[in-house]
Amino acid sequence: MLTGKQKRYLRSMAHHLQPIFQVGKGGTNDHLVRHIEEALEVRELIKVSVLNNCLDDPKEIGAEVAADSGAELVQVIGKTIVLYKESKDNKKIELPTASRK
Repeated sequence: MLTGKQKRYLRSMAHHLQPIFQVGKGGTNDHLVRHIEEALEVRELIKVSVLNNCLDDPKEIGAEVAADSGAELVQVIGKTIVLYKESKDNKKIELPTASRK
């Protein structure tokens, strides 16, 4: 589970990213989830775009894709979903730790 500080950090890193997957009127499927898992292993942080012809709620899609792929749902803003999953082999992102005062 990500802390608020870690989510803010990941949101700032995701700001400049372009969505690499799109969810259309067919919704999500195993094929899409498998590709998202592979992309997360390489990149750790990705954006997914929900197209206008998709009738499902982007928040529900984000929660479903995150659960199916084992990723953390960082943010859903409009029709854009931000996902994070720590890579086993290609760790690039160092999350801030909770600081104690």
